[in-house]
Amino acid sequence: MAEREKLTIPGEPRLSHRIREAAGRDALGHAAVLSGQGDLTAAARFLAAALQCRGADKPCGVCPDCRKALRDIHPDVIMVTDPDHKNVSVDVLRRVASGASVLPNEGRRKVYIFPDCSLLDGKAQNVLLKVVEDGPSHAAFLFCAANSASLLPTIRSRTTEWKLSPPPAAEPGERARELCQAVCSRKAAELAAFCAELENSKITREELKSLLSDSRDLFVSALAAAYTGQGDALAVRLSGEMGKYRLSAVAESLGGFIRQCNYNVGVGQLLGALAVELIR
Repeated sequence: MAEREKLTIPGEPRLSHRIREAAGRDALGHAAVLSGQGDLTAAARFLAAALQCRGADKPCGVCPDCRKALRDIHPDVIMVTDPDHKNVSVDVLRRVASGASVLPNEGRRKVYIFPDCSLLDGKAQNVLLKVVEDGPSHAAFLFCAANSASLLPTIRSRTTEWKLSPPPAAEPGERARELCQAVCSRKAAELAAFCAELENSKITREELKSLLSDSRDLFVSALAAAYTGQGDALAVRLSGEMGKYRLSAVAESLGGFIRQCNYNVGVGQLLGALAVELIR
């Protein structure tokens, strides 16, 4: 199979390569934490497929074990959930610890995936500690945790951590750029018209908060450009036309309005106050 055709975790070619390389050395171990942002469950399925794969290039994505693991129908890849309780109960985890001693039905390993470790409290994790520390060689445990610190140090010390890459920073929206340009122009009518247009568009409080956050980020970038002389075209323009003091003041004002968006304040009221503040 050509390199470009190999199975990968969505958006994670480097991590996929590292897991495949470790699988080729039979060095995946018996316990792992998938951490960071992104599709942690997809990463866990990929790792489970690598543990189960009988092909030469693990996970091959085509053998029966791989295909079943990736489709959540492998009898020896168990997703540990507890829909009847807010957190995964101790009873569910005791069944996991007990079931881990049973040999796999058809796979190479018996793999347990914990899709959300924020649902495992300290008491529950302690139930797992013994089996993770000294369980049978055929059992493997995959913990999905946005922040690995949600797991006890005693659990983490017995695992390999695979970190997903942070997503690329989103580009500020066009409306945020328009607001920055209106502020830069110092034209009261232009600012008032912009805020009125936002109100007429029925923008929600969350959408307004996102717009203001993007705008503040642009002013912060411009402030950095004012000190370093480096930045994109808009940042350089803002830094040249507004100056450090005004850039800092506008960024601070926007921060205040962002915080107000967290409260039950009408969008029209917020936009009216925003127009007055920025014009002032």
